[in-house]
Amino acid sequence: MNARGLYAIVDPAATRGRDPERIAAAILAGGCARLQLRAKDGADRARLALAERLRARCAAAGVPFVVDDRADLAALVGADGLHVGLDDLPIAAARRIVGGIEIGRSSHDPAQARQAERDGADLVAFGPVFETASKSAPDPVVGLDALAAVCAGARRPVVAIGGITLERAPAIRDAGAAFGAVISALCAADDPELAARALHHALGGAP
Repeated sequence: MNARGLYAIVDPAATRGRDPERIAAAILAGGCARLQLRAKDGADRARLALAERLRARCAAAGVPFVVDDRADLAALVGADGLHVGLDDLPIAAARRIVGGIEIGRSSHDPAQARQAERDGADLVAFGPVFETASKSAPDPVVGLDALAAVCAGARRPVVAIGGITLERAPAIRDAGAAFGAVISALCAADDPELAARALHHALGGAP
């Protein structure tokens, strides 16, 4: 799997009414290290169908496909990864469903980041580094200094989350994060392909 760069998140609620599959296709054309489906709303049947289509597009592009929250959907579509939050299934329980695929875990302070590693996370998501509008009730902003400290002590790759834009991307890279997770600056961009290309480069991803 690609070791650095843009961790692209496609959220149908953030695409300004545009087809999320077309947004995903544009992001893949621009370049990214991971592409994750984050679909909090809607019927499971529609969510599964979208996950299947995005999985196929990612496979064709050679980019790992990740499902947010739902271990069952990840297993059904043969996803390359699963991301779980603090209130989702424990990693050990999720592994009983998805097997040995990559599992990322959210964390919002250094203690949670260390616990995610102890619990067996392959990736540790940490933040929000900056203020974010992608969540209705975001956790307190942690800042770049805390991100750098977590990256320095982590044994697993760190995914910086929260409020990442093209202008802020170099600071995320310089703090030591392997990946920067982006929703709004991609899904709401006028040109998601161009935005993905610029963000992936700024975050240290290979062309």
